[in-house]
Amino acid sequence: MTPPGKTRTRELYAWALFDWATSPFAAIVVTFVVATYVAKAVAPSEVEGQAAWGWAMSASALVAAVLGVVVGAITDAGGPRKPWLFACVVLQAAGTAAIWFILPDPSMLLLALVVVALANLGSELGNVFNNAILADLAPPGRLGGWSGFGWGLGYAGGLVCLVLALVLFLQPEIPAFGLDKETMAHVRIVGPLVALWLVLFSLPLFLTVRDRPGAALPDRRIVRASIRNLRASLQDVLRDRTLALFLLGAMLWADGLATLFALGGIYAAGTFGMSLAEVLRFGIVLNVTAGIGAWVFARMDDRLGGRRTILAGLVGLIACGLGALLAPSQLAFEIAGAALGLFVGPVQSATRSTMARLAHPERRAELFGILALTGRATAFLGPMLVAILTTLSGSQRIGMAPILLFWLAGAILLTRLPLAHLPINGGSGASRS
Repeated sequence: MTPPGKTRTRELYAWALFDWATSPFAAIVVTFVVATYVAKAVAPSEVEGQAAWGWAMSASALVAAVLGVVVGAITDAGGPRKPWLFACVVLQAAGTAAIWFILPDPSMLLLALVVVALANLGSELGNVFNNAILADLAPPGRLGGWSGFGWGLGYAGGLVCLVLALVLFLQPEIPAFGLDKETMAHVRIVGPLVALWLVLFSLPLFLTVRDRPGAALPDRRIVRASIRNLRASLQDVLRDRTLALFLLGAMLWADGLATLFALGGIYAAGTFGMSLAEVLRFGIVLNVTAGIGAWVFARMDDRLGGRRTILAGLVGLIACGLGALLAPSQLAFEIAGAALGLFVGPVQSATRSTMARLAHPERRAELFGILALTGRATAFLGPMLVAILTTLSGSQRIGMAPILLFWLAGAILLTRLPLAHLPINGGSGASRS
């Protein structure tokens, strides 16, 4: 018989592979290739494309955040998380595959925004359940290490998929399968590629990781219990200064990161005239540096705590982000952007592990849902500010400046956290009944 420790380790590797499965969506669809394609080839202009893309990503993220709190509370009260995660994967894969039908025509802009928003809804909502599964599997003293390993593996998956897209479809004079460049088929094919990648590499989690017992669909008793638990959790947040400050800070730096992911590729293409292939190569470099940062900082998380790890990451993001916005040339922008990537993964990973430490064991999914809600409730604000400033100034460079303000505000708030009450290697929010 396999020892329980080895079984859990195998499940944790299967869980981490889910980050490998989902990361190409963020890299290829949300940030680089599809976002750039919609802005440059589908929208009437790049400025209008950047604004429209920002609104679509904001709307889908906000809907996912609200649903995540409610459904997370239901799963905490009713048991299994995997059926809900499976539904999210199906929605994400279907919306991503539909990108194939988005032709380079302004009349297709609305359809493009709808299918990508639905796919993003599945992605964002799925993160709530995936994060809660980590807290169920990993030992308290290794949450930071496994969270960082997952993020690092995710960036590696995004890197491999980016390279495949570049080598097979985007860079060759004659793309694989003889795809027609006139209709941008060599770009649209990345939608089905990412969808297939997601389905294939998410299978180990569904086949290997043991779920909590309970009915797959909630009955009235479970729904009523989930509502009571959610009300209690919201009251806990209001009473617990550490948790409240952490959620507020997470909301701010998540807004900055989400805006960067949604609009970074469009900014690179519009400001420096980078082609799709150049944007994709830049994305490959970012995935490499982000993966390195996630793995290196994972040990810092377990040894020194999530607060110090996040703060170090935010300082790095602000410094490198300022360098990217002030960059006088494409080369300077790419250097600053590559350095910025080192700090993206640590902030995301340490946020996940710190929330897992703070969350009550019986309310992890709903608290991760609340984390998603605080991170997305104002997610519209970043893209909206970018859209407004871009429209008023006619400059993508000026339009992207609010991202730095979100990171700065989050860092200032993080320094106010009572460090003595923030767990490092173990513990959870056990004090919150």
